[in-house]
Amino acid sequence: MSAQLRIEDLRAWYGAAQVLHGVHLCIDEGEAVALAGRNGSGRSTLAKAIMGLVRCAGDMRYRDVPLIGLRPHRIARLGLGYVPETRDVFPALTVRENLLLGERKGTRFTPRDAYRLFPALEERASVKAGALSGGEQQMLALARTLTGDPSLVVIDEPGEGLAPQVLAQVAACLAMLRERGVAMLLIEERLSIARTLDARVAVMGHGAIQFDGPFASLARDEQVMREWLSVG
Repeated sequence: MSAQLRIEDLRAWYGAAQVLHGVHLCIDEGEAVALAGRNGSGRSTLAKAIMGLVRCAGDMRYRDVPLIGLRPHRIARLGLGYVPETRDVFPALTVRENLLLGERKGTRFTPRDAYRLFPALEERASVKAGALSGGEQQMLALARTLTGDPSLVVIDEPGEGLAPQVLAQVAACLAMLRERGVAMLLIEERLSIARTLDARVAVMGHGAIQFDGPFASLARDEQVMREWLSVG
């Protein structure tokens, strides 16, 4: 079976500064991959490169369609969704309007699904997104992306700054996606959600993948843990 997303020798820049130095990564259909690493390792840049938001070179294909050089809206139409760390909801639109804006006909994930998973969104459906709490905005950003019916979703730090109850709701949403066959690249520093999803783990450092394998293998690899993940 060919990979749903295949990345080979990917390099990326912000202006003259090179951030990615030859990334190799594959994600199969329906697979969850957790991308770990310290701040500044290049994880968010990789997410942006996949979505066509930074200048990059190399080979990157989604279901054998080359991605490099495509505009972000073209990449999204291929079936890739993106939930950035900054959430990027439309603050002047209501919760309901944000969800309707992202919805595609025939989607596997409807606004009704969003309300079922995140009751707070239904309660605040008429509230402008800019007035939501950080946790509510994270729920909305995730739900809005999913109403676009992606087959693979890139999620950057979904648990950042969330209360435990909200984090549990986000984790339940991601588990539901796995059950529905949606693949994901999950950028997560603490790997708490990754454990519940039984995700494969890739570790980034210095703009490249330094480890790629099961979580159990990572936990036993003291060198990788010390060099690329531990702080202090």
